[in-house]
Amino acid sequence: MLKARARSMALLGAIAIGTFAVPATAQKDQMTPIAAPAQPDAITLDTGPLPDAPNKEAWHRQYGSTFTRNVTVATLTPFLPASGTATGAAVVVAPGGGFRTLSMENEGWDVARALAKRGVAAFVLKYRLNQTPADMPGFERSMAEIFGGSAPRPRVDPTAMTARLGPQIADARAAFALIRRRAAEWRVDPDRIGMIGFSAGAMLTMATTLAGQDAKPAFVANIYGPLGAVDVPADAPPLFVALAADDPFFANDGIGLVDKWRAAKRPVEFHLYEQGGHGFGMYQKPTTSTGWFDAYVRWLAMHGVLAKKP
Repeated sequence: MLKARARSMALLGAIAIGTFAVPATAQKDQMTPIAAPAQPDAITLDTGPLPDAPNKEAWHRQYGSTFTRNVTVATLTPFLPASGTATGAAVVVAPGGGFRTLSMENEGWDVARALAKRGVAAFVLKYRLNQTPADMPGFERSMAEIFGGSAPRPRVDPTAMTARLGPQIADARAAFALIRRRAAEWRVDPDRIGMIGFSAGAMLTMATTLAGQDAKPAFVANIYGPLGAVDVPADAPPLFVALAADDPFFANDGIGLVDKWRAAKRPVEFHLYEQGGHGFGMYQKPTTSTGWFDAYVRWLAMHGVLAKKP
């Protein structure tokens, strides 16, 4: 029992770190500490600081991308469409990182910029995280411990996972509430606010959809997150799913989530790419997984999300 629990906790720490996101040569990149980048548009959410979290927020570069960890205060950063191009749709973007780091660039800012170019107001959610060692060597060792060994990775129980995401769900709810309060200012239709998440962020997206009370995303996307079966509410929003068949974490766990959405007769679209690994995000790779974003935008258009309304 204890060994199984330890493996489960290790998995939760490992998912979405982006280890399989880029070619093998680039995977050798070391984590390089950097100063916190300027975030002049970041808005502090009203969920308060994470309790019992002494280590301060820190940033680093790896795989040519920017990450942060030890987030103790949640923020929301708007990326708004150019004047005259707004469709009224909006998306909360939840980066991944195993709830111990966040892939802010590849799964956050780059996604938001791409959405804004298509007339969708995007809001990157920097949600609170589980604490990691304050020093970089300690953090690197902790990640090496997680990725070491070849034991089979346990499946993620979506229900049990949701029960452990209280602070993160609170951050997501606060994000939706803030966007709705400032909807007129940001040219957003309060009834057309969706959410997209990557790996751990996909877990948070599904938890927000199923247990987020007043958040109520109008449409959701699960990008290389776990696909375990859940109880689907009668009013579940349209769901977009993308996963690579060679994903080392979730490709062999079945597609219970998709099956349950279909059984509930709720809209769902599922893309299983032959290759792409885990954490491909907005990286440009020589695999068809790179096309997930264009497919996602077409899916939004099919559901009328991109149609301009008064």
